[in-house]
Amino acid sequence: MTKKIFIDGAAGTTGLEIRERLQNRADLTLVALDDAKRKDPAARAEALNAADVVILCLPDDAAKEAVSLITNPDVRVIDASTAHRVAPGWAYGFPEMDKECREQIRKSTRVSNPGCYAQTFVALLRPLVRAGFVGVETPVTCNAVSGYSGGGRAMIAEFEDPSAKDFTQTAFRTYGLNLEHKHVEEMRVHAGLTYRPLFAPSVARFYRGMLVEVPLQLWSLPGAVNPQQVYETYKDWYKGEALIEVATPEETASLKTLNAEELKNTNRLKIYVFGNESRNQARVVAVLDNLGKGAAGSTVQNLNIMVGAKETEGLI
Repeated sequence: MTKKIFIDGAAGTTGLEIRERLQNRADLTLVALDDAKRKDPAARAEALNAADVVILCLPDDAAKEAVSLITNPDVRVIDASTAHRVAPGWAYGFPEMDKECREQIRKSTRVSNPGCYAQTFVALLRPLVRAGFVGVETPVTCNAVSGYSGGGRAMIAEFEDPSAKDFTQTAFRTYGLNLEHKHVEEMRVHAGLTYRPLFAPSVARFYRGMLVEVPLQLWSLPGAVNPQQVYETYKDWYKGEALIEVATPEETASLKTLNAEELKNTNRLKIYVFGNESRNQARVVAVLDNLGKGAAGSTVQNLNIMVGAKETEGLI
């Protein structure tokens, strides 16, 4: 028996990517509203309550409204917005984050899909915090760059459409200058930190791809650690994971640059540990596709867990 999946917000960037990954699945039936009914509250409520799993690809307020319209207790929800990522009663949809996460996702009726920046930051920091190498009160900085598709339709038009009001030919720009980026609290909570990390996001002139970096002054950390130990920590944490890879020290040592588009059009995440033992410093960096493992890919991964399918179905 196939599961009925309703994507609310299927016309947006993430919604389209999710649909592309699901449309040929024999075990799923995609339910869609025609354009005339997409903004009809009664039609939306009917579709939301008739589905086995609802995937929300909406702005935060609209996602909260959609959840409030669901009265059928059997309907399960994956929310790709920011609205519920630190909310009580919602499982955090990062299966590789910790040993119990897959089971929480499997059992939950409410799963919040992680943000692209946040998931990657947590992938880098949580293992080091749990190992005691990074203290919970350690001041942490995170630098990141994303392709412009991460900003949705408005930003895509800004970079691609000369007729758009805010059309730009800028090659690279930083943002979040008020230090209130919407991912920061999610990053803090799920990494296990007491204080909010200093987050410096940026966007560049490429469509999809992402680099997220955490520089580490190893000499300042409460747990005595060297670059090899950092690598071994990641290697053990993500052992056996199909979608997360840790580059070997040999591969990392051979690199002079790292390309943010390395994993575009994939659903994977790759971690690198660049270290200088004599300087007692390291840079831990992760590469992914912001629309793949950073958004649509992770949504499909969570859906697979929830419906009992192979976790990587439609992703590898």
